[in-house]
This record gives sequence, structure tokens and C-alpha cells, in this order.
Amino acid sequence: MIGIVIPVHNEEQLLHACLSGVIAAAHDTGLGGEAVKIVAVMDACHDGSAAIARRHGVETLTIHAGNVGAARAAGADYLLACGARWLAFTDADSVVAPNWLATQLELDADLVCGTVKVTEWEGHPAQVRRAYEAGYRDCDGHRHVHGANLGVSAQAYAQAGGFSALQVHEDVALVDAVLACGAYVVWTAAPRVTTSARRDCRIEGGFGSFLAAMHEAAADDAGTLPLMTGPAADLR
Repeated sequence: MIGIVIPVHNEEQLLHACLSGVIAAAHDTGLGGEAVKIVAVMDACHDGSAAIARRHGVETLTIHAGNVGAARAAGADYLLACGARWLAFTDADSVVAPNWLATQLELDADLVCGTVKVTEWEGHPAQVRRAYEAGYRDCDGHRHVHGANLGVSAQAYAQAGGFSALQVHEDVALVDAVLACGAYVVWTAAPRVTTSARRDCRIEGGFGSFLAAMHEAAADDAGTLPLMTGPAADLR
């Protein structure tokens, strides 16, 4: 069985598109009929996100950690207990391609680090998009880490100790731990995921926060925008 974990914190505006995408990926014929279990981890939600998940037939877990690392870990632990051999992670503001899971598995790796593509730039100055795209490597061999496009075998996940309860960069910490175990990690642009460039980010210091900082720098006419490097952008 393959498991998909989606941490959710008040995402009723974007969750429908996210769940539609993962459900399509779960029914991809490229999986050869293997079962896929999806869990949306409702972390300190007080909006309609849980109702949206139920309408899609997606199982939910409820926690009150206010911590994305804890949310990912809770979902992973649940799916491992259900017998998952592979864990795939995305975010509630992101949409995976229909062949997302099959592509991860075809790479025959212990851990797959994928890229993300931002398709909607409304609300951002044009120079923000230019600066982002100039510094981002959407190609094989990149060194970006995104919780929105990550897959790991159950064995490698357990050996690395799983996700830490970190409010930010929990994905980077997991990848570092898997690498330290000597596992086979693939950095690839093959499994496609699109993500939001929204400014009302859920996690301070994460990917959305980085884009918001770029926006503010452009609005203030601050000259050079931040470079697309470092963990502040959920990047390696």
C-alpha cells in the first residue's frame, strides 16, 4: 500500500484542488492497481477544511499541534501502522500531477526530492517572478527540498527517525537524516507539482514566507531581491 500525507491548517480555499489532484494520482493506472490511502492531517483547523476532505472521501486525523512537522509525522505514523510501504507528501496549497505517485516509484529510490512549479503569480510584481525563476533549478540534479513534493520508502523513513516536530524546515531535516543513513536519494524534476505563490503564508520562514519577503523587497524598491538559496525558502 502507498500512503499520501497532507498537512492542513485552515485551507478551505485551496484544499479541493489539492485533494482532486491526489485522488487522481491514487487512481493512476501506472500503479498497477496497488492500494493508495490518503490522510489529511487537520492541524488546529477552525474552518471548513475537514468537511471538504470528507466530501472527497479522504480520511482525516485531527491534531492541535500548530506544527507542520508534527502534522506530517502524525500522518506518516498512521499510514505506516496501516502497512504503507511508500509515503508521499504534498501540501494543501499544491496540486500533484496525475502520474505523481507512479513517477516517484519508477525512480526506484529510497527518497525522491521533487521540484515545484508556481503557475499563478497574481498579486506579485513582475520582478518577483523573474528573480524566482532565475534562481530556481527545475531540472534533474537540483538540490531543492519541498514538503509539497517528497516521497520516501517506509524503511528509509523509519531508519532516519521520521519527521521532527519542527515548525519549519522539517522536510530539510528529514532529507538530511535519510542522507546520513546512506540511503539512495534522487533529486528529480519528473514528479510534477504546482504550488501557490500566495502571500498569506501559513508558516513563517517557509516557501510562502520567502516569496512574501521577495514581494516586500520589490514593493519597497529595495534593489536586489533575496536570492533563491538557503533553508528560508525550503530549498537546499
